[in-house]
Amino acid sequence: MNKAVLPVITISTFIVLIWYSFSIVLNSSWALDKAERNGQKLSFSELVHDTWSQKKPKLPTPHQVGYEMYKTIFDKKVTSKRSLVYHGWITLSATLAGFMLGTLLGILLALAIVHDKATDLSVMPWIITSQTIPILALAPMIIVVLSSIGFTGLLPKAVISMYLSFFPIVVGMVKGLRSPDLLEIDQMKTWSASRFQILIKLRLPKSIPFLFTSLKLGMAASLVGAIVGELPSGAIAGLGARMLSGSYYGQTIQIWSALFTAAILAASLVGLISIIQAFVFKRMMVVQ
Repeated sequence: MNKAVLPVITISTFIVLIWYSFSIVLNSSWALDKAERNGQKLSFSELVHDTWSQKKPKLPTPHQVGYEMYKTIFDKKVTSKRSLVYHGWITLSATLAGFMLGTLLGILLALAIVHDKATDLSVMPWIITSQTIPILALAPMIIVVLSSIGFTGLLPKAVISMYLSFFPIVVGMVKGLRSPDLLEIDQMKTWSASRFQILIKLRLPKSIPFLFTSLKLGMAASLVGAIVGELPSGAIAGLGARMLSGSYYGQTIQIWSALFTAAILAASLVGLISIIQAFVFKRMMVVQ
């Protein structure tokens, strides 16, 4: 067995065992109360069976979450509002829109900060300060403002997603664009290279590793922003809306299945960026 796989399997098994154990602890009060009302006394095996099969448990078990995901992904039509594929697509659309806007904004701000000292001194502190505002407090304000000028649906969620995703890209790109040594920059200047040539030939190639690291963080943040954007908007579709409706009706299994679907979606998107990163790095080595 691959040495890199064994630790993952070990940790995953440990988490699952702990999860099942806590399911017994957290769900036992309902099972014991029900048995007491019926004048029964549960054995340990009966207690375990009851706590692992409740319809509205405090903590659903892994097999309950897995079955709910299988049922709502494969047994439902993708156009059904009970399908996690349908809700996942709604969230994915807002995530990708916000990620693209955040990437564009982050790169443009990084270029301005690196090439203009006044922008660096005036804008960078505000960018850092912006991330101290809780997104749960800011999201309703963004939705209300955009709705008042006629923008509803995808755009408000994309803007919230962009707000979370642009920050790691700005920080990463600024560090990447500033990564060349002064000696390398001076050498370019001795060859009469313009600032644009220095950017294209030196700064941008040096910043690529930083960019891809930032893109992974930005993608994960973008998904969080898309889900948060669905919570205060009264959305009826999306993984965030699925979690919210589950909380209204005490459907904890529904909440956890939507949560795990979001985690799988995030891992898939970050994995896709990793594949693109490997391809780009390979091409860069060939060119060099």
